[in-house]
Amino acid sequence: MKMFIVAAACLSLFALSGCGNTARGLKQDGVQSSNALDNASRRIANANTN
Repeated sequence: MKMFIVAAACLSLFALSGCGNTARGLKQDGVQSSNALDNASRRIANANTN
């Protein structure tokens, strides 16, 4: 019975760490996309003023 509890705890930790990595990755993707959109908007605005 103890072995089952230890195995279940280990699997739970692996699953939670995987979710944390996914959430962190999604946040980084969002930040990078936002920066790329800002840069593109600035370039278009600068091109229109010339």
